Amino acid sequence: MSVNQYMLYSYTNFCYRPTFVDAREKCRETYIEQEQGENSNDRNDRAIRVAVKWYNEHLKKLQSKEKVQVILLTNDRTNKERALEEGITAYTCEEYIKSLIANPELVDRLASLNDDGNEIESGRIIFLEHLPLSKLQQGIKSGLYLQGTFRANRDNYLEATVWVHGDGDEREIIIQGLRNLNRAVHEDIVAVELLPKDAWAAPSSVVLLDDEGQNEEDVEKEEEKEKSFKVSVSKNMLRPTGRVVGIIKRNWRPFCGMLSKSHIKEARRHLFTPAERRIPRIRIETRQATALEGQRIIVAIDGWPRNSRYPNGHFVKNLGAAGDKETETEVLLLEHDVPHQPFSQAVLSFLPQMPWSITDQDMKFREDLRHLCVCSVDPPGCTDIDDALHCRDLENGNLEVGVHIADVSHFIRPGNALDQESAKRGTTVYLCEKRIDMVPELLSSNLCSLRSNVDRLAFSCIWEMNHNAEILKTRFTKSVINSKASLTYAEAQMKIDSTSMNDDITTSLRGLNKLAKILKKHRIEKGALTLSSPEVRFHMDSETHDPIDLQTKELRETNSMVEEFMLLANISVAQKIYDEFSEHALLRKHPAPPPSNYDILVKAAKSKGLEIKTDSAKALADSLDSAESPSFPYLNTLLRILATRCMMQAVYFCSGMDNDFHHYGLASPIYTHFTSPIRRYADIIVHRLLAVAIGADSTYPDLTDKHKLSDLCKNLNYRHKMAQYAQRASVAFHTQLFFKSKGVVNEEAYILFVRKNAVVVLIPKYGLEGTVFFEEKDKPKLTLLYNDEIPSLTVEGTTFYIFDKVKVNIMLDASNLQHQKIRMALVEPKVSGSSVSTQALKSNSEPEDKKKKLGE
Repeated sequence: MSVNQYMLYSYTNFCYRPTFVDAREKCRETYIEQEQGENSNDRNDRAIRVAVKWYNEHLKKLQSKEKVQVILLTNDRTNKERALEEGITAYTCEEYIKSLIANPELVDRLASLNDDGNEIESGRIIFLEHLPLSKLQQGIKSGLYLQGTFRANRDNYLEATVWVHGDGDEREIIIQGLRNLNRAVHEDIVAVELLPKDAWAAPSSVVLLDDEGQNEEDVEKEEEKEKSFKVSVSKNMLRPTGRVVGIIKRNWRPFCGMLSKSHIKEARRHLFTPAERRIPRIRIETRQATALEGQRIIVAIDGWPRNSRYPNGHFVKNLGAAGDKETETEVLLLEHDVPHQPFSQAVLSFLPQMPWSITDQDMKFREDLRHLCVCSVDPPGCTDIDDALHCRDLENGNLEVGVHIADVSHFIRPGNALDQESAKRGTTVYLCEKRIDMVPELLSSNLCSLRSNVDRLAFSCIWEMNHNAEILKTRFTKSVINSKASLTYAEAQMKIDSTSMNDDITTSLRGLNKLAKILKKHRIEKGALTLSSPEVRFHMDSETHDPIDLQTKELRETNSMVEEFMLLANISVAQKIYDEFSEHALLRKHPAPPPSNYDILVKAAKSKGLEIKTDSAKALADSLDSAESPSFPYLNTLLRILATRCMMQAVYFCSGMDNDFHHYGLASPIYTHFTSPIRRYADIIVHRLLAVAIGADSTYPDLTDKHKLSDLCKNLNYRHKMAQYAQRASVAFHTQLFFKSKGVVNEEAYILFVRKNAVVVLIPKYGLEGTVFFEEKDKPKLTLLYNDEIPSLTVEGTTFYIFDKVKVNIMLDASNLQHQKIRMALVEPKVSGSSVSTQALKSNSEPEDKKKKLGE
């Protein structure tokens, strides 16, 4: 006779409680009253035991060949003991999972329930105890402690900052040293205590990475490393410094990474190294170490005991082999929290039925602009065409210019499943080989895309201008357009430059280009910044889809032409929706950077005999324009790249929840996003506001709720930030693939930053950044002298300044499979003990397992 076991969970003992109607409480046979002196938890446990007994008695009455047994799973020791006394079969979760001998891999998925469980044999206390939440709240209220977001340093695992925000108090607190970090994990909400002023420190300039070795409890070595970046600095470099005294809210999530298998034979305890460098390594127990080696896996943190160098966790899922393109893409999407599952049927059910066509009802509040010579200009291969333009002469001698934007809000109606999914995703994410759409492909690449020679619904912003690009009239209208051409930037440029082409499209493009140049000149005169950030383009093999060429993107006049009119449309729409909805307009601002952000830029320019003024955006723009060196033409580009790094992040906000609307980079008093609704949800909200403002659509409650709009902006800001990081990670991975087949490449580079033990260089040819280390494991120690005032690093008598030209070897370092990276070694100028031969580089680039085989 076989036995089927049915489990009844004591759900009060688990860390989450789903909302449901408990059948026990509605059934006469299983309902119980709370007894005198019995707390609600004990009453609930007793109710569960009563239910188990009832189920067992009830199931005995079933006429079945199979015996059915109900068991109780509980991690409450008292509940289990009482169940056993009452004749109930009861287990803890761990006991039950370990009893399933046919599935031993399930044991790896057991969470470690107690921070003090699985203690390290030494039992040595490393960290101070976290204060209870009640004491933290009292301390924050009294001003003894500060609350903020813990942000680990990507380049130094022994340093972090806590961003304190609230009630107008926004500042950063530096945290340095293992004990002061006190088990906080990146993005946790923590409470910090400020140290006395004589213990304040300066931000570290040392690069320290924690992804090597297995000696997980060697705290003395950590203390030695801490001393390496605690050196005397001038008082003006010191920053408020503190220590973490407690955790207010954990921000743990499942982490992707790789297993660092223990060197001890048949060990079950191993270290997991997350892909995100700002997350500490995690100790897990697994019997599958051999099978998981070389795989990308997911691990969850369960707790962090005071006597453990690392947190405890458990294995969750195997994603696939490290280095595999699909696996690595999955990892970067998961790590950056990019929603990428296929759209559900519930979402797809709100798409229009095909074949689709424009109806009389659609035309009710629209202008028919299909007669206009409209065209789009985009990167090659673009299928989600958001915008199109036109320019034509008017009879009065002025010009009419139109920006026509895909009317996505016509297809995505407020509150339905399609709208909710789009709001959740927030933005389309562009990776090197694929695109994660914000809206289903039927909309993004078909019905909303302003492709040529098909009728499409649009939202148009139309200006009457004179030939000096001065706006005389502005109007907004929903419309129907029929684009006459879908051009690439190169094709549009060719038309503008051609001496033989004079068709309507070319004439329109030339008019647009002429006006765009004037608009840009006016913007720059007002103080708009022209910054620089190297972007790269990969050329893929048509069969393998591996990158076969890598080059920086070429920018043409037509790129600037489109940008100028998109900026103008966004500014015009921002003013219109704010005029109509002063309390709930969705706007975008770019805060001015704090003066300290510019320190590195000012010092770097000074080292080259140039002065950069940062009193205002206008002063900065003028300084950058005049910062020229005839003998060093690339210097101005380097200064603009460095200036870009000084900037704050632009953010969405609700007009009724903020007073500062200014966009620093554009030198505009007001700004929003209107021009890309296929790929940005913010633009859909802006379209809805504008439609209500011109009487083309009706409003709805959430659109005029500034608190809900503010919450939406927080999600959009988060999604945009994560999308940027995911895109950069995709570029980094494909750059590795490119150099994997190249071997060692020798290129010219410029120093962007100097650190205490390294220099960060930029290679213009590839738009690639990398770090040249002068202190490395198992290498002779070099004499290093770091100067922060005139940013420089002297290595064995050779001094390196920011913007110095050097020559480096570039290669893929695959010695650490988890963190394969582009490695750079100095070739020129030659420095004794730091230059590496090509043969040595090739050896270092081999994976560890291959090195062993070569050694054999």
